[in-house]
Amino acid sequence: MNTKHAMNINCKGTLVDLSKPKIMGILNLTPDSFFDGGKFNDDDDALRQCERMISEGADFIDIGALSSRPGAKEISEEEELKRLLPALEKVLKEFPETLCSIDTFRSNVAARALDLGAALVNDISAGNLDSKMLRTVGEYQVPYIAMHMQGTPTSMQQNPTYENIIDELIYFFSEKIKEAHSAGINDVIIDPGFGFGKTIPDNYEILKKLETFECLNTPILVGISRKSMIYKKLGIDASSALNGTSILHTIALSKKTQILRVHDVKEAKECVYLLEALQ
Repeated sequence: MNTKHAMNINCKGTLVDLSKPKIMGILNLTPDSFFDGGKFNDDDDALRQCERMISEGADFIDIGALSSRPGAKEISEEEELKRLLPALEKVLKEFPETLCSIDTFRSNVAARALDLGAALVNDISAGNLDSKMLRTVGEYQVPYIAMHMQGTPTSMQQNPTYENIIDELIYFFSEKIKEAHSAGINDVIIDPGFGFGKTIPDNYEILKKLETFECLNTPILVGISRKSMIYKKLGIDASSALNGTSILHTIALSKKTQILRVHDVKEAKECVYLLEALQ
């Protein structure tokens, strides 16, 4: 069972209680993200989207300036900072109470964003792409989302293979949690990394056995919003995958997920409310 301690995370001095599931809205500042690439490149568009997600009940806003879709081209650190910092600054000026998470695998980008007032770091590589990341997050004492990915965004979907995917992920996370704690990070949130170096059957296997990760005594974040595990299964595209997303969100929540990372805040929030009514 989860300990009570694992159900609170400290964001800029605010204790966020994760015993009730929280919603993290996605703000992509990238021209090439798989679903909303190019929609929010302009700072004003980004602000409007942010305002909409907050009004729909987002608990966190996850801001990313680097696409990590399969086969994505890597951009330079300078380019990432140039996209990210002005938008983050505007968001925090306009909505100072907002808990912004920074979606980056670069420690310097994380540090610059935390200096501006970001509250969490969301790292798709769990520290594997930048050896300074864990130490940096430890110095800032902010929560850290560690995601599992096989390979890199460029190569991850070429031929992902596992002997036993659940055992391998549990082992990966237990090692990462130890590393993070010894780097001074108090709050670690794990993300199984749906679609990151996983086949579609792998993704469904993880979702089916999501409760297994409770043994790690750490909050679980799930990011399945509009992903190919939904739209390829249904023979549609990402823009038609909201209904499928809501169905899988409901299943993830029923299997003790604490945070949903989503494109559609209102609908995800409805999943949380309706499941609450059942409890």
